[in-house]
Amino acid sequence: MVTLVTVIHIVVCFFIIIVVLLQSGNAGDVASAFGGMGSQTAFGPRGSSTLLGKATTWSAVIFILTSVTLSVYASRHRSGSVLEGLKPGQSRTQPTRQATPPVTNPAPKPGPQK
Repeated sequence: MVTLVTVIHIVVCFFIIIVVLLQSGNAGDVASAFGGMGSQTAFGPRGSSTLLGKATTWSAVIFILTSVTLSVYASRHRSGSVLEGLKPGQSRTQPTRQATPPVTNPAPKPGPQK
């Protein structure tokens, strides 16, 4: 169930990005709103909603619902802490110990042998 909601959430995220990037901007309306002629409201007149506007609204609703669903599931089903089972004062990472090289017998010195 969580996998399905996660997949839907990711697909909706990409869909929102694409739909928002496809919409035309309203930069001209905002510039003309403050001192320009022909503007009825602060950010330009509200036109009829387009297909991209409706798609943005519905995908935002689905995004919020999947976000809430995933956060509720995450709060109820905790997998545990990474520090679980450690004693107080015990460090998670232990200091690394240097490996001592093995002791080898030195080679005999050349010279007269008895």
